[in-house]
Amino acid sequence: MLAALGERWPAAEIGTAAELLAGGEGQFPSGLRSLPPELISAVQRERLLAAMLRAVNELTYREVSVQDVLERAGVSRPTFYVHFENKEACFLEAFDSAAAQLRERLETAAGEGETWRDSLRLALADLLRFAAEDPDAAMSLIVDARAACPEALRRRDELLDGFASCLDQRVRAEGSPASAPSGIAAAGIVGGVEALLYSRLYRGETDDLESLLAPLMYFAVLPYEGHEAASVELVAVAG
Repeated sequence: MLAALGERWPAAEIGTAAELLAGGEGQFPSGLRSLPPELISAVQRERLLAAMLRAVNELTYREVSVQDVLERAGVSRPTFYVHFENKEACFLEAFDSAAAQLRERLETAAGEGETWRDSLRLALADLLRFAAEDPDAAMSLIVDARAACPEALRRRDELLDGFASCLDQRVRAEGSPASAPSGIAAAGIVGGVEALLYSRLYRGETDDLESLLAPLMYFAVLPYEGHEAASVELVAVAG
């Protein structure tokens, strides 16, 4: 959330803003007088977005009201409507923020790999860490967006399609295998990963997500390079 405030503020003010973002659930923390109005507004907005993700995780999107968000953010109703037209607008903004964070994390992780399999392994490992470390964001992206509203579903599908396109392009760029399967293979892999995470997150089973890395790598490599290469991933990840 801190990155969303921008880089134009002095370090001391950003430090105070970080404390306001992190603390005081249900009550907006003190310290406002030391910050410029624009930064206060940015902090309020980010607290509302975080509160929306938290409320949706706890109650589901359909059950959440604006009041539920206000109670978790410690922000007034008039302030909410300064930033967002309604609950849906707030959720969509929170979704976009979480999606951008996830994209950046996975792109950074994948960029450290020398081969497409290395990149995928690193990205999957970071995806599982993301889901374990930030279940509010993961639930909204993977679970609640399915049933929130048509626009949220469209953005969720766009997110998954983007990941599938990246995977397909990376495999083909390396020429591995010599005759790559249809792009549907990448879509199927991303869809399978998403379905497994959906099941775990929906049931609240986030304590051992890292154990999914080896079977997910087997599942991902299998359609491209076959059983023998995929089986190597089971050993590589375990090691």
